[in-house]
Amino acid sequence: MKLIKDLQEGNSVRDIYYCKQKNAAVTKNGKDYWNVILQDNTGTMDAKVWEVNSPSIIDFETGDFVYIYGEVTSFNGALQISVKQSRPAKEGEYNPAQYFPMTQKNVDEMWKKITDYIDSVKNPHLNALLNRIFIEDTALAERFKKNSAAKSMHHGFIGGLLEHTVSVTENCEFMAGRYPVLKRDLLITAALLHDVGKTREISLFPENDYTDEGNLLGHIVIGAQIVEKAASGIEGFPETLKNELEHCILAHHGKLEFGSPKVPALAEALALNFADDMDAKMEMFTELADKVHGTEWQGYNRMFESNIRLTKGE
Repeated sequence: MKLIKDLQEGNSVRDIYYCKQKNAAVTKNGKDYWNVILQDNTGTMDAKVWEVNSPSIIDFETGDFVYIYGEVTSFNGALQISVKQSRPAKEGEYNPAQYFPMTQKNVDEMWKKITDYIDSVKNPHLNALLNRIFIEDTALAERFKKNSAAKSMHHGFIGGLLEHTVSVTENCEFMAGRYPVLKRDLLITAALLHDVGKTREISLFPENDYTDEGNLLGHIVIGAQIVEKAASGIEGFPETLKNELEHCILAHHGKLEFGSPKVPALAEALALNFADDMDAKMEMFTELADKVHGTEWQGYNRMFESNIRLTKGE
């Protein structure tokens, strides 16, 4: 199987890929064609089916595994596959694990880090809250291990939410040891919970898309709701502590224009914002660097607002 990340202009392709998206379209001349996004566990690539009425083109739908024959071409600097033949693949012709991106880290080891951090929180109310959400709610825990952290921006793979949360919590642990102004238990609890709303905002693979709830509310509001509900079931949970924790979640994107309902007003909220932003941006650089093929300067990048330079690691 030719992996999508290895395809180059001029390559012939005779392989099975997952159809992430398929849309019918019409050219300026009134000719029907299909816009398709194909996927394996190394990435996605656009494809075009120009001769939709050809006997060589057997129809397929979004969510199908599809055998295609075609050629890799370039359009406006981007690679795409011009599909000459297609058919839905038969069960047994493919291994689904080859088609969805997954964390390269050990899920059990990362989950052990999550539970160790929970055990390290000494405040009885925060510890009870974390146990109620992550340990007692087994359905949420299983989903948390499988969810991506984003549709496409960073950690957009199975296990991405878990990997991102561990990294953010580790960043916060460092800051808590460096800056005495920070309340360690509050910060660690906020780090563990800052993206818990993504378990309801983003659907699991293969869709990995925004749910109705995600589109209407977003993970920040959903996360605050999860905390509110869990805290209400814990007798004597201090109102001020609950508000501080919810504030950290509501402010963790840092600025209103970045989707935060609140701007950080607590040292812990500010630290969480820095920890989250750093891990997200470093992962973006990592994912971009994995795609570099020789050229160091990449041109202007909208996310970083700069012409960025990337090189393969040693």
